[in-house]
Amino acid sequence: MLDQGKLQVAAEVIRQHYPFVPIKKNGRNYTPRQMTRVFLRDGFIDRYRETKLVYPPALRLLSHYLPEYFPYHKNGKMDEGHIAYWELFPTIDHLVPVARGGMDSEENWVCCSMLTNSIKSNWLLEELQWDLKSPGNPKVWDGMLSWFLRHVEEHKELLAIGYIKTWFNAGMAVSHEHGVKTTKP
Repeated sequence: MLDQGKLQVAAEVIRQHYPFVPIKKNGRNYTPRQMTRVFLRDGFIDRYRETKLVYPPALRLLSHYLPEYFPYHKNGKMDEGHIAYWELFPTIDHLVPVARGGMDSEENWVCCSMLTNSIKSNWLLEELQWDLKSPGNPKVWDGMLSWFLRHVEEHKELLAIGYIKTWFNAGMAVSHEHGVKTTKP
């Protein structure tokens, strides 16, 4: 069609079969408490790959105690931070990406690793031929949330670290909402 100068015909084919649909962007905004709620709801499982994930500040404690062996980089640089921050660190993914018109609401949030989130990017599950896996059971795996809360309660000096304090407060609040035990069994 293009070689024959039939631009209007080509335009009509595109309009009917593969139209451009501008998407209104919706902003992203969630707190550590909201994230903890989603991580716990989903059982600290990557909902696309079914891999176990670890509560973010539990990983940071490893870096705090063992910086030489488990380095952390604030921007996620792979050559300066441990790969576990990509493989095991949970984040919120938008099932329907915001860039594709998805809402920034808990109904559209799922737990996945930073690595999976990077791979999925702005694609729909159908486009990747992925499917949404069932949530995990936090009674079986809680992402080390209960360990983290107990450890910080036993080592209150860790609350001087802003990141740890913020996530500790979020973890305590959400744990109480969900009846998660934070004391030693």
